[in-house]
Amino acid sequence: MPSDSTPARAADIPSLDRLLNEVDFAPALMRYSRTQVTTALREELTALRQQAALGELLHDALIPGSIARSVDARLQQQMRPRLRAVFNLTGTVLHTNLGRALLPAEVQESVVRALSAPVNLEYDLSSGGRGDRDDVVEPLLRELTGAEAATVVNNNAAAVLLMLNTLANRREVVVSRGELVEIGGAFRIPDVMRSAGSKLIEVGTTNCTHASDYAGAVNARTALLMKVHTSNYAITGYTASVGIDELAAQGRAHGLPVVVDLGSGSLVDLVHWGLPKEPTVREAIVAGADLVAFSGDKLLGGPQAGIIVGRADLIARIKKNPLKRALRVGKLTLAALEAVLRLYRAPELLAEKLTVLRLLTRSAPQIENQARRLMPVVQAALGDAFEVAATPMTSQVGSGAMPAERLPSCGLRVTQSRAKRSSLNRLEAMLRELPRPVIGRIADKALWLDMRCLEVTDEAEFTAQWSAFHR
Repeated sequence: MPSDSTPARAADIPSLDRLLNEVDFAPALMRYSRTQVTTALREELTALRQQAALGELLHDALIPGSIARSVDARLQQQMRPRLRAVFNLTGTVLHTNLGRALLPAEVQESVVRALSAPVNLEYDLSSGGRGDRDDVVEPLLRELTGAEAATVVNNNAAAVLLMLNTLANRREVVVSRGELVEIGGAFRIPDVMRSAGSKLIEVGTTNCTHASDYAGAVNARTALLMKVHTSNYAITGYTASVGIDELAAQGRAHGLPVVVDLGSGSLVDLVHWGLPKEPTVREAIVAGADLVAFSGDKLLGGPQAGIIVGRADLIARIKKNPLKRALRVGKLTLAALEAVLRLYRAPELLAEKLTVLRLLTRSAPQIENQARRLMPVVQAALGDAFEVAATPMTSQVGSGAMPAERLPSCGLRVTQSRAKRSSLNRLEAMLRELPRPVIGRIADKALWLDMRCLEVTDEAEFTAQWSAFHR
């Protein structure tokens, strides 16, 4: 037999059938289906033939055990889920790229029930007839917001689209120029309005809009007056805007509905927990808004959803729009949303039960203690190539909520050792390759690992990964 280091030809590659009968493939055939192993082996043999054609194939790569290990690695990579749990140490609590709001245990249990058993999604248990899926959450939404009616779609952009398409298709919608926000990912309010078939009428200036600006724009083609909560940026200095109550008065004077895109859509006054003020949905309804649209997966702390609450007659019109069916949510979203809304019935327990609020209200001293507790673990894993220090830092809410506010926090600041100039970018990439990836942020020549979103219950898993970390 040729030396293992001797170049091999394509003709030397064992056949697929022969390899499948080798004892080295028995473990893979027990762990995976024969179809999966065969497909992966075929891919591996193709790769070996390509190496042979380039003169890069050696005989030691053709040993059945070597091929079996390569096939097993392929299968492990293929079977790894694309959607994976990560440690969010970015300092952004509602991180859009990392899934926004985390759902509490009660919500997870509700979703599992909906997954594993038939549910009365569109079945009225009282009458035995067909029901409306919005009925799952509408009573709770009415109770918590003070609105007459409610409906739910798959996100807030869809909610705004449906609202405008129903009430202002081929007609005009008056909105302040200072509120024409970009939602994110290049999705902008003007684009949503055009897609809904509405004509945008901008009034005022970037920094100042007055009630008279709205009144001056109203004509026979006007369908709505609209206000957008600028939750993802802040203008400071000389500014003026029209409150919902003023806009509602204009709407009544001209016989026009006033609709509000509240964005993050908080259901409670966050000031009670020492957080910055954010307008609530109930406040918008009390101020006179006819319809309010908001997100389910931001400050509300639930699943991705777009919620519209307000006047019963307008909600009824929206629900008759054919787009409503295209944009409706499924049983899992409704199961999660109902469970989250139920938590709001006990506001004194909310900071404990609602994951988002619990993370937002963690105290800086508590987070600092955690950072100091974990600092030796991380330093030991990284060795003398990096220096790790528990450092004060600031978190942010994220997902467009409270853009100018920062929350005092603490975490680990990882810098290059003066003696060894190891790459921070390489370290950051290696942390993303861990079984449960660790996501931090690089800034000011350091890797910042903010501990605000690391729950104490996750510390054991976090520590175990560092213990097994090898540079």
